[in-house]
Amino acid sequence: MTFGPKINIEEVIKGCIENERNAQEILYKKYFPTMMSMTHRYTQDPDKAMDIVNNGFLRVFKKIHLYKNQGSLEGWIRRLIFHALSDYFRSKKSSVKFMVLEDYNLNDQTSSHDQLYYDDLMKLVEGLPNMTKNVFVKYAIEGFNHREIGKIYDISEGTSKWHLSNARKILIERIAKQSELNKYAK
Repeated sequence: MTFGPKINIEEVIKGCIENERNAQEILYKKYFPTMMSMTHRYTQDPDKAMDIVNNGFLRVFKKIHLYKNQGSLEGWIRRLIFHALSDYFRSKKSSVKFMVLEDYNLNDQTSSHDQLYYDDLMKLVEGLPNMTKNVFVKYAIEGFNHREIGKIYDISEGTSKWHLSNARKILIERIAKQSELNKYAK
């Protein structure tokens, strides 16, 4: 299979379905930068990001036959890469469980976060203010301590702790609100 300067994406998909390495390489090279950038938002470790993206593309190549040309191919690939990202953090036992929501007196709200899927929680995290999100991800997901976070972002340990506390507060409110909405949706 040879491709000229203009790539026919349908042929590339067909080649990937037929397990042709050239087609897989074209698809990988076309979408790698975007997927790496997305993954890099969740982990600044380039080696981790590379592992996650490569595992995600392995999923893409195994499931490419399921893509039905409905919606964008990039969106479909992005979803599979994000699932690889979620699985990576889950497997490392460094997922959102580190949020330590129990530090707050939540009464019946503590079970509400159990009802949300990991992806839903990550969407809530993504909606945090930028520095608050960055500190939260470093602490709660990647396992950095406040001194290390302070050095990375050139902030004090106290400021890092404040951002973590703020993230928890915002997430608790959003989880409670989502849980309330889910009650009415049933």
